[in-house]
Order: sequence, then C-alpha cells, then structure tokens
Amino acid sequence: MKTKIYTVDGKKGKDLTLSKDFSTPVREDIVLKIIESKKTEQPYSPSPVAGNQYSASGKLVHRRHVWKSQYGRGMSRIPRKKMSRRGTQFNWVGATVPNTRGGRRAHPPRVESRISTIRINKKEMKIGFWSAISATINEKYLKRRYSSLEGKKIENPPFIVESKILDLKTRKMKESIEKIIGKELFSIALQTKRIRKGIGKMRGRKYKKSAGLLFVVGNDEKLKTKLFDVKKVNQLSILDLTKGALGRLTVYTENAIKDIETHFRGGNKK
Repeated sequence: MKTKIYTVDGKKGKDLTLSKDFSTPVREDIVLKIIESKKTEQPYSPSPVAGNQYSASGKLVHRRHVWKSQYGRGMSRIPRKKMSRRGTQFNWVGATVPNTRGGRRAHPPRVESRISTIRINKKEMKIGFWSAISATINEKYLKRRYSSLEGKKIENPPFIVESKILDLKTRKMKESIEKIIGKELFSIALQTKRIRKGIGKMRGRKYKKSAGLLFVVGNDEKLKTKLFDVKKVNQLSILDLTKGALGRLTVYTENAIKDIETHFRGGNKK
C-alpha cells in the first residue's frame, strides 16, 4: 500500500510504502473481545467478619426447662444476642443472619468474581491490533465513528507527517495539523471538556471529555501537549487506537510507522 507523507505546510511530500498489515481486514469481533478483556473494575466486597462483630455468641437453645431458653416465649428461631437481663428475664435482639438488623449480607459480591478472567491468544491480539490500526486509516470507519462527518469527504487518510512537526511551537503545530487533516476533521481533533447534563454530575461524573486526536510518535521522539493524546509506539495499545469504537482519528509520524512495522513484527525488519 502506497501513501504520501505530509510536510509541515500540509502539502504532500515523498512516497511511503506501508506493509500489507496496514490494510488488514478489520475483525470487529476480535477487537471487541479484546476491549472487553481489558476493562478494569475496582474489586470490592464487604469485610469477611461483617455482621459477626459482637460479644455474644448469638446461639440460644430451644429446649424446655433450660435456663436462658427461647422455648415458650413466642420468639422466632433466629440467632440472637443478649441486650439486657432483669432477674430471670432476658432482652434479646436478632443478629448474624441476613434478615436481621446489622446482620451479614445474603449474597455479597466476591472479589474474585469482579476480576476479568478473559484470556486472549497471541494471534488474536495481533489480529486485533492490526485491525484497530487498519480502521484508523479507513475512511468508512472514520465516518461511522464520527456522525458529524456523514456525507462529507475525508481527504486521503492515513495522515502520516514528517517528524519535523515535533519541533514546532504549539500554535504552529496546531495550524500545521489543521492544514494536514482539513477543517472538518480539525473540529474533532481537539479535546473538549464540558459539564454533563442531568443528575449524573452529582454522582462522580461531572465532566464529559471527547477522545480527540491520537498522535502516535516514534520510540525515540518526544512531544508534550494538552491539545490531544500522544503515545509512543512501544506504549500503544488497542484501547488507545479505539477509545470506545473503531476508527479513531489518528496522526502518525514517519518514524512511528517504521517503529510500528518492526515493534509489532508486521512488516519488513530491514
């Protein structure tokens, strides 16, 4: 697959031949399976001794003619703890079992049940990774990901830029990326943060943040910016390339393409 490398001015420069892996058929089923396995959830469960932390044993006898027996008192047969005693009379309250106040939970969550145990084969992981990369340079998946692009033409993905762009100041870099990807895509590229509508903002999720552009740089390259996400090739994962769905808007540097082909063993190692 042949493509052009964009210059800093947004013009097409020299040719670049991409390995066949960049045009891999997109296996959505495998990508979704990998994303599911990567989901993390905070494991939690109640204390193992919850509901059992009191001084009394909670065990009472139900036989006749036995001191401190529940027999003949019209009391349900549940474990109880002694609250007070007056003469030969006792004041008990239910304890321990789930249907009593302060008792154990009936079916509490277990820590091991909240840890993902889905395993992915190495071949599946490789297919999923190249599928995610292939979707980032596919016009069909870009349009499906961003509804605002429906009916509009996306000019010449993939967006591969010469590495000189990393030496530019933030304002110049912003202008350069706008020239490369076009005005339609540039409105999606910058990350936006807004306050969520509704009552959700009172429940620990006040802000909504867009995914924005993913800028992939080589292993030996550096870029610090808050305009968009930046990832080195050796830190790149399927979650970065998708972030919710296939076809994330992505810009690669020339060195990043070379590192991808060697690091993930997809192309020539020469």
